[in-house]
Amino acid sequence: MEMEKKLEKISLSAACPVRNVLDRIGDKWSILVMMILNEGETFRFNELQKIIGDISQKMLTVTLRSLEADGLISRKVYPEVPPRVEYRLTDMGNSLIPHINNLVQWADEYMETITATRQRYGS
Repeated sequence: MEMEKKLEKISLSAACPVRNVLDRIGDKWSILVMMILNEGETFRFNELQKIIGDISQKMLTVTLRSLEADGLISRKVYPEVPPRVEYRLTDMGNSLIPHINNLVQWADEYMETITATRQRYGS
């Protein structure tokens, strides 16, 4: 009976917290942005774009807004000319970093095996 409840919980997209969170942070850029923000106190938009290199201004903007909307990062605008905007991880964002680091460690450990398996499979 308990297994049925667990399966029911994960089968409904809107009701599954894991699927909901992965849908938001599982894109190409979000985890990378969070890992970069974890390396310093704050970063400005242009610094992030320079560090990442191959992200467009529009995609970085979309990614930052998404992470901010989820409460994982904060954005502070300074009333200067030109305006200065800084981004940083929130406490909730910081609490996700150890889990991201575990995923990174797992990926590093198994990427060679995954690549070989994909080649055998024909992907």
